[in-house]
Amino acid sequence: MAMPMLDVYIPEGTFAADREAALMNQITEILIRHEGFDPSDPVTRSASWVFLHRPAAVYVGGERAGAPYYKVVPSVPEGQLDEAKRIGVIGEVTEAILDAEAGAWPRDPGRIWVFPTDIPEGHWGGFGEVRSLQRILARLTRDDDERAARLAAQRIAASRIERTRLPAGSR
Repeated sequence: MAMPMLDVYIPEGTFAADREAALMNQITEILIRHEGFDPSDPVTRSASWVFLHRPAAVYVGGERAGAPYYKVVPSVPEGQLDEAKRIGVIGEVTEAILDAEAGAWPRDPGRIWVFPTDIPEGHWGGFGEVRSLQRILARLTRDDDERAARLAAQRIAASRIERTRLPAGSR
């Protein structure tokens, strides 16, 4: 059962293989940490997947970009990332990518877009079925069903309260 899922778009040929692997590891750890889990835990790591997409080219304003542009879409079950955690993920992932470039291009955070995406409860699917946040958290809490149920209820409730406070245009 995977959680989180990361779709990372890096133009072909941007990084050497070792630098890219280190970046994928760093981005994974950033997201796991912001979800409130230990990035060094092997169970948590095994549930964290990265899908690397390789656009042959990126166009900006109809013209081929002269430097790499990136898109990172971390998808998590509803309730895993509140506003502060989303802001943290966006900032840290942006910095990690800029650091990985190691000065090969001008340090411009405007070339990086990060879209943390909450998947509503009842919409996270795996193993051919819907997986609830409680069920996902049970695995990550070492089958502590009571703790998983409590965490899931708290996180989903907080997420729904936060969503009602957002201005209509930002939902």
